[in-house]
Amino acid sequence: MDPAIEKVMKIYFAASIRGGRDYVQDYKAIISQLNTYGNVLTEHIADDKLDDRGENIFENAIFERDTGWLRESDIIVAEVTQPSLGVGYEIALGESLGKRIICLFKQKSGNLSAMIKGNRNIEVLEYTSVNELPAIFKQVFQ
Repeated sequence: MDPAIEKVMKIYFAASIRGGRDYVQDYKAIISQLNTYGNVLTEHIADDKLDDRGENIFENAIFERDTGWLRESDIIVAEVTQPSLGVGYEIALGESLGKRIICLFKQKSGNLSAMIKGNRNIEVLEYTSVNELPAIFKQVFQ
């Protein structure tokens, strides 16, 4: 394929919004790294102005937009350190759509749900610092 017309990978990044914003600085670093491998469809997740009340748009509009992005994506990368019902839903939908799913979990931050950790269709990658992300993503996207 001609590199000039090569398809750009579409990456769906999932992380907690209404479940808590404790790791938003990590989300920024993750999105920055993911942008070197493709187009991150959900860059708004790292917006400092976004708090645990979520976006100021109707919930059904968020649902339609985000499930559309999930369907369109080539891969799902989810930061699962902060538990979130929405992220769990996105992971399950991604699995049902046959998407490759990478879950990032910050070590020593608590216990990861067995429904994620025990699922053979999900690649769980643990990290201790965002400084480890370049090496992690190099392996994921090789």
